[in-house]
Amino acid sequence: MSSLRTAPGPAARGRFHRTVGLIIAVLAAGAAAALWAAVAVGGPSQVEGPASGVILGLWRVLYNTDTPPVRVLAIAMALAVLLAAGVALLEQRIATRSRRSANPVSTPLAPRIVMAATRGIYSGPVTVTVLIPAHNEEASLPATIASLRTQSHPPERIIVVADNCTDATVALARRAGVEVFESVNNSRKKAGALNQALSRILPGQGPNDVVMVMDADTRIDDGFLAAAVQRFTDDRALMAVGGLFYGEQGHGLLGQFQRNEYIRYSRQIRRRGGRVFVLTGTASLFRPAALRTVAEQRGISIPGTNGDVYDTAALTEDNELTIALKSLGALIISPHQCTVVTELMPSWSMLWAQRLRWQRGALENIGAYGVTPQTLRYWVQQLGIGYGVIALGSYLLLGLLMVFSLDEWVWFPFWLGLGALFMVERVCTVWKGGWRARLLAATLLPELCFDMFLNVVYVKGIIDISLGRAPDWKHVPHTSALDGQEAAL
Repeated sequence: MSSLRTAPGPAARGRFHRTVGLIIAVLAAGAAAALWAAVAVGGPSQVEGPASGVILGLWRVLYNTDTPPVRVLAIAMALAVLLAAGVALLEQRIATRSRRSANPVSTPLAPRIVMAATRGIYSGPVTVTVLIPAHNEEASLPATIASLRTQSHPPERIIVVADNCTDATVALARRAGVEVFESVNNSRKKAGALNQALSRILPGQGPNDVVMVMDADTRIDDGFLAAAVQRFTDDRALMAVGGLFYGEQGHGLLGQFQRNEYIRYSRQIRRRGGRVFVLTGTASLFRPAALRTVAEQRGISIPGTNGDVYDTAALTEDNELTIALKSLGALIISPHQCTVVTELMPSWSMLWAQRLRWQRGALENIGAYGVTPQTLRYWVQQLGIGYGVIALGSYLLLGLLMVFSLDEWVWFPFWLGLGALFMVERVCTVWKGGWRARLLAATLLPELCFDMFLNVVYVKGIIDISLGRAPDWKHVPHTSALDGQEAAL
């Protein structure tokens, strides 16, 4: 078949993995340089000296009322609006074309094809089989199982996929009355263990016997499964449902940074109407037909080993599976009713390891798939992160230079006004997180420093990929405050 796309071979895939970070870095730097050139076209503007004023009759301040030229402001706003509108329209067009696709070769999971194949066929009620991959999760597993059993629509089966466990994970699972699948000679981490379990389970699953993959350190909120089952029941074309995740309580200031981050991400997905970026590994459900099709297309139209559901070469298997499903035309969503509470990293070193894996995995995934209509949104997202690294780094550096170069502090009302608007946005986007989340957002500087920490992780990921450094799959031990459990990053 001439129209059949062939997945890149291991050698080509490795070469592109090495260059994907540099491509993003060069594009981001080029965009920043172009904007700087556009702003500087008119040459330096005349800057007036600061004026003096007294606030409340007590506080003498110096202030400068200079503002950027109207032309510069217009250019900046026009570029922002055009970029946002362009990305939104392009994404909508790609999604619409995918939904309407009738090509069973390139998009076998497209809604139009699925609806035509299942028209007039009743495959019974939707059932749920839960797979919980676990490596030494004796501390968190009981709460995870309990959150499943207390659902208003409990799952029909719960299977703990025990991978090379050396603690009491297997014993606890059996004592809880759930099934246990123990991996055999698995050296491919979580993805390898899930592939072994799915190879046993998928052949016996009917069209409506959906499979849920859920981390052992996650608790789903009541109503999650009921909402997901209803979605699958109402829409035969729906191939996967993902959860919106929120952070657990605790871990001080570092924990609040992460909770605010997750709240903003979930809010963004809700505003997108459930159009998901990643089917999170914390908790997602899949139709058997979707997983079988992915396994069939591995090594043919999408990267990976033929017959595997999960690509064992991917650092972030959930993100890679999301791109695989989108590449095959699948309809996937994250409804606002499907929420989960996941663990947070309790130390900066653990957070560094987790985010480095996430960031490097995201870059390698788009490197593996290349530039396609389905991956274009992910390329733009990474480009935006790269540009943000340059913008935030420049802002903080210029701020420090100003602090150390001035004998007296000068206030700029224009920039204070922009800062106030930014603070309002930061507070509003975490409002549902409570007063602690709002207070942290209102202070601005701590969250900017946290963002800079994530930017450094991003740069480290690009450097590691470019130098061909092997990824570190270490397990990070939890502190005693977390009852000694271990979390696989």
